[in-house]
Amino acid sequence: MTIHDTHPFADPHPDPVRRFRGRIGGAVTLWTSGPGAAGSDRAGLTVSSLVVALGEPSHVIGLLDPDADLTETLRETGRAVVQVLAWSDRGLAEAFAGMAPAPGGPFRVADFEDTGWGPRLVSAGTWAGVELVDEREVGWSAEVTCRIAHLEIADDPVSGALGHRRGRWLPLVPPGHPLGSDA
Repeated sequence: MTIHDTHPFADPHPDPVRRFRGRIGGAVTLWTSGPGAAGSDRAGLTVSSLVVALGEPSHVIGLLDPDADLTETLRETGRAVVQVLAWSDRGLAEAFAGMAPAPGGPFRVADFEDTGWGPRLVSAGTWAGVELVDEREVGWSAEVTCRIAHLEIADDPVSGALGHRRGRWLPLVPPGHPLGSDA
């Protein structure tokens, strides 16, 4: 029940570019970087602004918060893990986006294992180990170009992939949908 006929905190003059971006939507990934099992030198960030460029070699191009710990750790190590999140990972996505509490830090919300590119979410079957090639400022973001050095592809998660559109999480392919099989 609400006493408002619109969202009480909505901007009365919303930015049209933000509205355009929100309507594009996309798959949600978790970028992680940093060595060590202790977790203090690890960093991660929920990212949905990315594209995969095919070629020899192939690349992932992402838009990251230039002030995020993940961006700094990626600059320092030159490596990261880009993992595709499942619908069931939406709480983890919130924690790494800094939108939900994560007592002890977001790396304690789920199980991670160390790889040569950084910590990998154990439940993420589809992931890439990437190496930083280039970075430039684009708008308010750091555009990073990373070469795909390692790639693992798994069947789609039972819960469906996690998507983001218009500020909300959504399952990209509902469980059992025929498009959920690997093409």
